[in-house]
Amino acid sequence: MSHPLDTLPATQVLRAPYAADPAASRGRRYPEPAPRFRSEFQRDRDRIIHASAFRRLEYKTQVFVNHEGDLFRTRLTHTLEVAQIGRTVARTLGLNEDLVEAIALAHDLGHTPFGHAGQDALNACMQPYGGFEHNLQSIRVVDELEQRYAEFPGLNLCFETREGILKHCSRANARELGELGRRFLDRTQPSLEAQLTNLADEIAYNSHDVDDGLRAGLISIEALRETRLLRRLFDEVERRHPHLDTRRRIYQAVRLLIDSMVADLVESSARAIREAGVMSIEDVRAAGETLIRFSPQMRDETLELKRFLFKNLYRHHRVYRMVAKAKNTLRALFQAFLEDPALMPPQQYTLALEAEHRDGERGRARVVADYVAGMTDRFAIAEHARLFDPAERS
Repeated sequence: MSHPLDTLPATQVLRAPYAADPAASRGRRYPEPAPRFRSEFQRDRDRIIHASAFRRLEYKTQVFVNHEGDLFRTRLTHTLEVAQIGRTVARTLGLNEDLVEAIALAHDLGHTPFGHAGQDALNACMQPYGGFEHNLQSIRVVDELEQRYAEFPGLNLCFETREGILKHCSRANARELGELGRRFLDRTQPSLEAQLTNLADEIAYNSHDVDDGLRAGLISIEALRETRLLRRLFDEVERRHPHLDTRRRIYQAVRLLIDSMVADLVESSARAIREAGVMSIEDVRAAGETLIRFSPQMRDETLELKRFLFKNLYRHHRVYRMVAKAKNTLRALFQAFLEDPALMPPQQYTLALEAEHRDGERGRARVVADYVAGMTDRFAIAEHARLFDPAERS
């Protein structure tokens, strides 16, 4: 007599013909035997979770620097929110949830400490040496910088996962990335899973920046009601729960914000997929536009919300002062290490000497950028103190 386990599939059954199929992956940079009990995309997800760069996301900032409070989002909590939203939408649209999760978990691995302020500072420092961009750095992390496996450098992820991590890229950089950069030259589209993760990222940061900004007292409900989307959602909360306290009113509005963006994304994307008539991932790649999208109304309303947050939260004087301090910290660290690589730990010092021997000052600068970009907020602050405060122990 057969047992139920005899016919239990080892991997996820794909529900839509246009979903990415791990069995038809474009493969890895270094060939490996197929995994026994996981799909190729599940293997990618697991490798990312075990990476050192993933663990460091716990102490990298979003908007607020890590030591400013325990309740604010970090890169890690943001990443988990993106993965959760992405899986929900992927399941609804019949996409490959494992690939969406792998992309989501890896998409911020190349971010510097201190959020976008750190990236801007490091990019300015690296301008004479090719610049710095966190998407490209995430690829660099998974392709080269993670050193865990005996057979290859990096994590050796599938093409489809790497494609999803690389959300945007200049044509000049694309030419150096081989097959991975080809779509930016040919103007083809990535997988629906990659497109989805990009918008799941947007949903997550819009909603949690509203929540964190209100928690910090940097923006108010009254000010947020200037935007069409939040005005409608707060009206809905007050209609359903007229006597709710402020904290729960905020929480309910943020819940509705996520739900409304997700619902719109699902409905608009399903309609676009049907109208495009795609029946395979190659059809998706050949489509003249992205198919995972918001409706025109939601796109306009989220753009209005992003403009509000930029003006009232990201440019708030308390955030702005922290941004200025963060940039000064990273500039000082970069210049000190570039001028004297021996100030870095021995492993990075050796790498800097080897890179300089190969590529001159440009190679040395890239190793310094790798080291600085990999720091957490508090490590960067402590390292700055060790280098520049005479009373601090080295």
